Amino acid sequence: MNLLENTYQLFTDEQAQFWTLVWEHVNMSLISLLCASFIAVPVGVLLTRRQSIAEPIIGIAAVLQTIPSLALLGFMILILNQIGTVPAVVALTAYALLPILRNTYTGIAGVDPALVEAATGMGMNSFRRLRKIELPMAMPVIMAGIRTSMVLIVGTATLAALISAGGLGDFIMTGIDRADNAYILLGAIPAALLALFFDLVLRITERTSQGKALAPVAIVLGVALLVVITPALASNQQEELVIGGKEGAEPEILANMYSLLIEENTDLETSVDAGLGSTSIAFNALESDDIDIYPEFTGTVTANLYDQGVPAGSTREEVYEEARSLLADDGLAYLDPMEFNNTYALALREEEADNLGIETISDLEPHTDELVPGFTFEFADRQTDGYPAIVDTYGFEFDEVETLDAGLRSNALQEGQIDLIDAYSTDAYIIEYGLTVLEDDENVFPPYQGAPLLKQETLDDNPGLEEALNRLGGQITDEEMQEMNYEVDYEGADHREVARDYLEENNLLGSN
Repeated sequence: MNLLENTYQLFTDEQAQFWTLVWEHVNMSLISLLCASFIAVPVGVLLTRRQSIAEPIIGIAAVLQTIPSLALLGFMILILNQIGTVPAVVALTAYALLPILRNTYTGIAGVDPALVEAATGMGMNSFRRLRKIELPMAMPVIMAGIRTSMVLIVGTATLAALISAGGLGDFIMTGIDRADNAYILLGAIPAALLALFFDLVLRITERTSQGKALAPVAIVLGVALLVVITPALASNQQEELVIGGKEGAEPEILANMYSLLIEENTDLETSVDAGLGSTSIAFNALESDDIDIYPEFTGTVTANLYDQGVPAGSTREEVYEEARSLLADDGLAYLDPMEFNNTYALALREEEADNLGIETISDLEPHTDELVPGFTFEFADRQTDGYPAIVDTYGFEFDEVETLDAGLRSNALQEGQIDLIDAYSTDAYIIEYGLTVLEDDENVFPPYQGAPLLKQETLDDNPGLEEALNRLGGQITDEEMQEMNYEVDYEGADHREVARDYLEENNLLGSN
């Protein structure tokens, strides 16, 4: 009961965001259903006239549905070269084709041949026979396919939050990231209720439209178009800079700092689109103009974006200059870095570190057969500054390695499912869970100072932007960043308010 009370309290506190995410989820779901219906129903009808190709076409739709939904979203990002609603809708549409296509074909093909023959004998051509006989008779089966696709879309749409498409998945991803079940329920329960609601609406539409073949389709079309058109009519047409950020509290806090500084010191309008997931998604979003600016780390630029190792002992200034030079060659501007160094680190429970006498990464070598690391997918794959680099530099590897989402690591660590995690030096849960950060005695991890990354043309087109963003240069210590992350992750503070408080306390706002 305590969890339900926490969820209700969270709903009360986050009502404005809740209804925004519900609207985004409904909008995305209905657009996807509309697109799937527009494609699958005509194709299904066509296949009843060309039955020799029916099974191969339906087989293609079946193959699309066998692709894991997360992988399909990833494919759409690569194919369309953008993030957000468009690739999400395309992926959801592809995922929803099979039930509608198969049911349309089966429903029309299953109409009593005697009725079809009688209609032909009365002089009806193929189109009239379809409209007067076949569609009305097949409509219950077609609607069953549409209802199945609608439920499938609403559930799968929660994953669209991973590519910054919004929706109730935002709450679920936040809950996973913060290990907060209340957030997960606040996203999951409404998503399930939406699926049941749409199924009920389509069921009622089907029952009240018997004998009116086009009525159910017309109703679904009308509602979907209304949902699509309303946000477009109400949207603000004023051009604005979009500030992006990866998944987690820290990138969103920094994105809001950029937003506040830009609006304070220039005439530009901004919006924040954080929660973009991995480095590759955020960088691709910048390159494809889905976002204009986002905070990136010096070590990530050299090691991850350009796959270049950093010589051991490199200073912060050397790593930053190397990153800035690499980016400049690609027409990207990298402004002044902040003070804090959010470097990678390996951490384990304090009591276990004390019991085993582990203080450095080298100290792990005698325990590779008994300790089970739980690494994020990105860290496990990063060649120059991730687990492969640990193996190459330190000369040992663990017998068993688990890979899991960043938000699940701390809970898994506390429950004893894993023993060691990759962390960032400013992560709030280092304090919350009493973790010991191991010394990187071979200097595998380069410096990671955050700095604004944007296209040079964006900088050139917006006078005053560079000066506004560089106000954060040299600001924010490790301790200050960790405290801000803690306020958001464990005290429930709003990202923008935390950002504003820091800027005001350090005289970075209101002091041109």
